[in-house]
Amino acid sequence: MTDPLEDSADEDVRDLGDVPSIEVISRAAVMLLSAAAERLGLADADPDNSPRRDLDEARRLITGLAGLVTATSEYLGPHAAPLKDGLQSVQRAFREASAVPDEPGQGPGEKYTGPVY
Repeated sequence: MTDPLEDSADEDVRDLGDVPSIEVISRAAVMLLSAAAERLGLADADPDNSPRRDLDEARRLITGLAGLVTATSEYLGPHAAPLKDGLQSVQRAFREASAVPDEPGQGPGEKYTGPVY
């Protein structure tokens, strides 16, 4: 006899092989973008005093996002523009949050995207 709870849980889980690659890439990009925004403190009313702010972590997340979006932009179709806009937004927010901003072209992910001002 099978457990009905297990059967319903199995129905809710999609086999990764059934998920289109563009969906996997888009979800990964959105997760990186959201995590970067959190680490910049953008989810809080006062980002400058956010307990979540960690620019070192934000730099890593933004760079990962830039690499993913740049490497896959030809496949993203209509998803490319909003992801690129989001990427530029967190790159600019990082620059604004930095006490000593990086030189143009040296900020997080800029080796993939080019300078962001």
